[in-house]
Amino acid sequence: MAFITMVKKLGRDGQPCAKCRDVEARMRREGLFEQIDRVVIAQEGDLDSEGMRLAQIYQVDRAPFFLVADPNGDVQIYTVYFKLLRDVLKPAGGKRSMPPSRLFNPSLAN
Repeated sequence: MAFITMVKKLGRDGQPCAKCRDVEARMRREGLFEQIDRVVIAQEGDLDSEGMRLAQIYQVDRAPFFLVADPNGDVQIYTVYFKLLRDVLKPAGGKRSMPPSRLFNPSLAN
């Protein structure tokens, strides 16, 4: 049903931002991180990093954020982890399947 990409920000020192670190740790503790199909890095100071390009394409100015693509290629943006949790990671009675990863090729988003 969905292909989930997590975009997390790394600072200039190479460390994830505090919120990214907290969200990922929570997902791992709850056994949900394996539902993330792809992790992309938004490198602070590198506007050409894939995560920064995705942030620009989808007009997101916070991290982490999640891009959830359905089998038709429609993308839903989640900037709030608990909304992703409710709507996607733990939906009432639903299983996920993975569409092709080409959906998150930034060059195809134009």
